[in-house]
Amino acid sequence: MTREDFEGLVSDGLDQIPPELTRLMDNVAVFVEDEPPADDPELLGIYEGTPLTDRGEWYAGVLPDRITIYMGPTLRFCETADEVVHEVAVTVIHEVAHHFGIEDERLHELGWG
Repeated sequence: MTREDFEGLVSDGLDQIPPELTRLMDNVAVFVEDEPPADDPELLGIYEGTPLTDRGEWYAGVLPDRITIYMGPTLRFCETADEVVHEVAVTVIHEVAHHFGIEDERLHELGWG
């Protein structure tokens, strides 16, 4: 799978989020990287920032939160193109949920783990 195709899947994953939620997303950027940090080689995605639920009056003039989806481990984890499509969507939604303050435990309960 090409980088361009993978980035398209990330975009498709974002499109699966209801518009009423995407309108609430604030100061967050989504990136695709080839590989995660060496200390976590199986990481499919990560959210780095301050969730919306934790922001207060102090939250101004800060760099955007960052959602990164990792292509290499996703492609190694999945055996078919259909699995890649599914896993990218799940990973994107999982990381966006962190932006909204939803923790891993709850995401696993909801099937977005």
